[in-house]
Amino acid sequence: MTDLPLAKSLEIITAALAKGTELGLKPLAVVVLDAGGHVKAFQRQDGASMMRFEIASGKAYGALAVGVGSRWLNTQAETRPHFLEGLSAVSGGKIVAVPGGVLVKDSKGTIIGAVGITGDTSDNDEIAAIAGIEAAGFTADAG
Repeated sequence: MTDLPLAKSLEIITAALAKGTELGLKPLAVVVLDAGGHVKAFQRQDGASMMRFEIASGKAYGALAVGVGSRWLNTQAETRPHFLEGLSAVSGGKIVAVPGGVLVKDSKGTIIGAVGITGDTSDNDEIAAIAGIEAAGFTADAG
């Protein structure tokens, strides 16, 4: 599979939100981007605060931009802030460098998209993203 179908994108979101509910997380927002960084699907739970689409998208976009989950970007922000400043500049400020942006890989290990989740702690956002990706039959790469 070289594409991320809409039906699978919706499966990812449904499972990620279910995981958030199971864990008692704060209201989440989940976006699924295809490998080109285009939105495939987005949902925001009731009560999720404003700007959640932008934050979730920034996490997923950042993961796609560098080909590794946003946890890696978070480490770079801490250890090499000049790198993240440059990356932010060339991306037009689209990248959010905190955990919660997870790559979606097919059975061959090809990146076919990314999931970005926001609403709870970054670690919990990442847990929900991984659960959604795996429930849809893909491999999650959190970096």
